[in-house]
Amino acid sequence: MSGTAPALAAVLALAVGTYAFRLAGPLLHGRVELSARVRRLLSAGAVVLLVALLATGALTEARGFAGWARPAGVLAGGVLAWRRAPFVVVVLGAAATTAGLRLAGVG
Repeated sequence: MSGTAPALAAVLALAVGTYAFRLAGPLLHGRVELSARVRRLLSAGAVVLLVALLATGALTEARGFAGWARPAGVLAGGVLAWRRAPFVVVVLGAAATTAGLRLAGVG
C-alpha cells in the first residue's frame, strides 16, 4: 500500500498536465501566430509520429517481431484506405488478411 501514494500523485500530475495542455489551445487561439514553416514542420512531425506508432504496433509483439501476418494485414488495410474503401471494409480486409495468413501457417 505504500507504493499507492506516489502512483496516485503521478496520475494526478499527468491528468493536470494533460488538461492544461488541452486548455492552452483554445486560450491561445488567435494570440500566437505560427509561421508557415513551423506549421509545415508540425504537420510533418505528426505524420512521422503516426507512422512510428503504426510501425511499432504492426511489427512488434512482446518485445519481438510479430511475424509476417500482422504487417501484411496492416499493408492490406493501408491499400484499402488509400483506395478510399469504407472504414469497415478497411478493418475487415486487414483482419481477414491477417487471419487468412495465420490460418495458412504464416506467422
